Amino acid sequence: MKRFIPHNQTVIEWLKAIGISFFCVLVIRTFFFEISPVSSPSMEKSLLTGDYMFINKLSYGPRLVKTILSVPFVNQKYYSSLISLPYLRIFGSPDVERNDVVVFNYPLDDAHPVDHRAYFVKRCVALPGDSFKIEDGLVYVNNKLIDREETLQFNYHFKSERSLDSAFIVHYDLNEGGKISDNNDYSFTLTQALADTLKSKTYITTIERNKEKKEMWDEFVFPFNARYKWNVDNYGSLKIPAKGDTIKLDSLNLCIFERIISVYENNQLEIKNDSIFINAAYQTSYVIRQNYYFMMGDNRHNSQDSRHWGFVPEDHIIGKATRIIFSNDKLYGKGVRWNRLFQSID
Repeated sequence: MKRFIPHNQTVIEWLKAIGISFFCVLVIRTFFFEISPVSSPSMEKSLLTGDYMFINKLSYGPRLVKTILSVPFVNQKYYSSLISLPYLRIFGSPDVERNDVVVFNYPLDDAHPVDHRAYFVKRCVALPGDSFKIEDGLVYVNNKLIDREETLQFNYHFKSERSLDSAFIVHYDLNEGGKISDNNDYSFTLTQALADTLKSKTYITTIERNKEKKEMWDEFVFPFNARYKWNVDNYGSLKIPAKGDTIKLDSLNLCIFERIISVYENNQLEIKNDSIFINAAYQTSYVIRQNYYFMMGDNRHNSQDSRHWGFVPEDHIIGKATRIIFSNDKLYGKGVRWNRLFQSID
């Protein structure tokens, strides 16, 4: 004889199962790993638009939730900052290594709490305490070249004796750039290997990489000050702030540290007659409270990164992008990129 289970009891059992499942997913996503899409070409060819990356949060130690009163799985919506916990990471400071592909919260989003800011993915090119510079588009850390040119993309200008059709564009996967004059001048984003391939074509008469000249100031490049005549191809030298560093402050270098002091480390900063006041006290120096990192995209001429908004604070780091779980080519409508499934991210 079958046992009769009241309808209400069945509903309760289902709700318990759903609640436990939801809690498990929430814990896994918060402390262990997460899968997130790549929505921009800033990391091509390492990561392509349409890739879904596996974010390992254990790599740098899980970051505890800061905004308690919020709806899970929804960034930038449905939260309250009424209760906000201080930054705390299990296992201490993240052990980020140079050249790691790092996922972090966008530092310039002041409209939302740190843990509700948009996800960005870039390569860590310089660690706390490093001396960093860019010369002719290539990165030097502590006066040593660290770039691997085979993984990078730059904008190239080339001239052809004939018009390049859509079949040519698709064959060489030229998805950034196009024709810039009626004289068959083109500008495309290329790897060095692809540039060499195109250079070998008899109908390509000239091809050269675009470069900003030294001492040519780009006003949209951090720290946005004409004293630092830097651009995306020639930048620095700049020392990356590390926790415990004591920095000397003056009216000339304050533009480098202003956001660290006032926003990332939550101090009241004022300038009166070229004098610097922090929390109403006159100061000529400041002690850095957390580590900072310099992040850049592999697509060097088409990436919004630390060259444009400065340092990434330690408390913004989410995890390490380690593997491509899925990839869908929406640009050319080719569907699933089967050759990219489960590839490791280097």
